Amino acid sequence: MDVKKNELLLLMLMLSVLTMNIFDIRVITMVASYNVPAIFTFGDSIFDAGNNRFKKDCTIQANFTPYGQNYFHHPTGRFTNGRTVPDFFCQFLGIDLQKPFLQAAMEVNSNKSQGYPSNGINFASAGSGVMNATNADEGVMPLHQQIEQFKLLMSQNKIDKKLVQQSLFLFESGSNDIFNYFIPFETPTLDPDAFVGVMLAEVGYLIDQIYQLGARRIGIFSLGPVGCVPARALLPGAPVTKCFGKMNKMIKNYNKGLEAIVMGVPLKYPGAVAVYGAVYDVVQRFRAIPQRYGFSNTSSACCGVGVLKGMAQCGKDEFSVCENPDEYLFWDFFHPSEHTYKLLSKALWSGKPSRVRPFNIKTLANMTVVIPP
Repeated sequence: MDVKKNELLLLMLMLSVLTMNIFDIRVITMVASYNVPAIFTFGDSIFDAGNNRFKKDCTIQANFTPYGQNYFHHPTGRFTNGRTVPDFFCQFLGIDLQKPFLQAAMEVNSNKSQGYPSNGINFASAGSGVMNATNADEGVMPLHQQIEQFKLLMSQNKIDKKLVQQSLFLFESGSNDIFNYFIPFETPTLDPDAFVGVMLAEVGYLIDQIYQLGARRIGIFSLGPVGCVPARALLPGAPVTKCFGKMNKMIKNYNKGLEAIVMGVPLKYPGAVAVYGAVYDVVQRFRAIPQRYGFSNTSSACCGVGVLKGMAQCGKDEFSVCENPDEYLFWDFFHPSEHTYKLLSKALWSGKPSRVRPFNIKTLANMTVVIPP
């Protein structure tokens, strides 16, 4: 996207803010310090801070070694060797890392905590999708359930509405839906375009719901090149010497739809501001010039088994772990390394419009949304 087009999108955004309904005005200004007291996160394993650990019926887990080995030095339920994007954003903002919702709820219910955290909550669940059916038999929490959990807390006044209105909302989901589309156990009932259309409709539901609950600062991130993950070695017919083109085509179509949703937010939702993180493009840049970003391997997992170390999850079977995870794009068969997450977080936080648009997360965090009493 060229600079002039980005300038036009930014101008449209600011005009939409200035021309809001006078009875429902939200004034957005730029200030020097960050104005985000909390982050609320929804999504899958890319964002999950450990919710699945607290679900006894959930079989998709990262609650064992060597997950977490390079930062937390113990498993936290994150599907990597350290921190993820929401964690880095918290550190950039100077706030504590979010607790998983199920952990926070357990602590409140057992009176170990007097209330839910004031720095936000992570609702993401590894293995989940934007569709309810995705990995439902694995005990994950789909996007709808994550939203319902948030909605319930709001209806019970467990979270302050003013806090929500000032907070940053992060969304990333869809990888599992599309990856599962290519698992040959069942013939898909929808063609790829129709399938993506249903997914985007679910994302639209998410935006509607969180806006009605008070969300005004929203970051929606594209999927990465899922067709390049080492776990593609598990799929019959998928190439292992190159990325799975058919899968990446679906990913790119979905990402285009996500960006269209983001650009429509300021017009459809008065007072709301959204940004689109071009994760796919950033990761493909890492793959194109790996040495510039410190990578020596962008195809195989650091930890895993078999072809591309993608034949089984890290920590299971006869797995092995590489000596320097920071040199690997992928930590395990499906997920990035902490080094990848760190680079990605920086690109989204302060990057150019080619990485995040119409402006970056840092700019979004510098905005103050003033809500009339």
